[in-house]
Amino acid sequence: MTVETTPILLDLRQDVALLTAALMNVNSVSGNEAALADAVESALRAIPGLRLVRDGDAIIARTELGRPERVILAGHLDTVPLPTVEGSLGTVPSTWESGIPGTGLLYGRGATDMKGGVAVQLALAATMFDGGAEPGKDVTFVFYDHEEVEAVKSGLGRLVRNHGHLLEGDFAILLEPTDGTVEGGCNGTSRFEATTVGETAHSARAWMGINAIHAAAPILSRLAAYEPRTVNVDGLDYRESLNAVKIKGGTAGNVIPDRCVVEINYRFAPDKTPDQAEAHVRELLEGFDVVRTDAAAGARPGLNHPAAASFVAAVGAEPKPKYGWTDVARFSELGVPAVNFGPGDPLLAHKDNEHVDADAIRECLRALRLWLAD
Repeated sequence: MTVETTPILLDLRQDVALLTAALMNVNSVSGNEAALADAVESALRAIPGLRLVRDGDAIIARTELGRPERVILAGHLDTVPLPTVEGSLGTVPSTWESGIPGTGLLYGRGATDMKGGVAVQLALAATMFDGGAEPGKDVTFVFYDHEEVEAVKSGLGRLVRNHGHLLEGDFAILLEPTDGTVEGGCNGTSRFEATTVGETAHSARAWMGINAIHAAAPILSRLAAYEPRTVNVDGLDYRESLNAVKIKGGTAGNVIPDRCVVEINYRFAPDKTPDQAEAHVRELLEGFDVVRTDAAAGARPGLNHPAAASFVAAVGAEPKPKYGWTDVARFSELGVPAVNFGPGDPLLAHKDNEHVDADAIRECLRALRLWLAD
């Protein structure tokens, strides 16, 4: 039996903080973005002057005004899973701390990561032609799925493969939370497995075997003693980190383990490639069996590009580096300079008390609207 669902209608012209709440009220955990993508597509198709392309649960909407400069505004529709802790505020639907919609702090899953940014994109798209006005730049709006999961599922990656020509531009802004300032580029990330091999034996006769977990102790010692570097890249200081994030070994409580695997995550500055990052890890762990299991390049800040410089000036705050990996790296690979800029404190992303201030969303919209009009 087919179950019919009522289409979700989005009012893109309501206050942007209320629009944020409306987006948050649609469950869009990774893999479950279809309903929200349908609502976004429907709302965008009602706006004259936009050319739309839908690919799965990702949408591209472009102006075609013939401007000499094109900027890209991008954001993901999905969120991480809902919290399981009773009493958590990171829920769906959202809640207003004040009890007055549109006033004060908005709590719920996606408040910072990144429904506020998506609401700003949609509000800009809905109003930029008001009163016969036109933006001073051509704009490409990108909304995509599966950002919060493994890279092979990325909706933006799929758009690059299937519609790469529609993602060409002079400058890109990813509306990830940055607390209202510009965060340039991003660190790269890579994962490794360092494996030690021993010999099984009964734990009552441990001398008959070789303990692989004990053999991994020097790996942990080197990582614990490692002093991460801060690297200046194009004027921004990127802090690196190199850590053991998981360890597994052993089969039973009375068996000496013959294998131990330490999983390692290296967050490296965008002055180096994934291969250079791997060489650095291998040098630190020389003598051990190390295998790289995943890697994503970082992105240089690109703040020397004229469009980036004018945007930083319009925002007015001192730009900062982005320590985590974001999809600005994908735009960088396409040759498009990109920065992160969006409402909300990134330190609250994915937390059970995830929230955003309504005025921070409004300020983000104001800054982008003024810049696009130039």
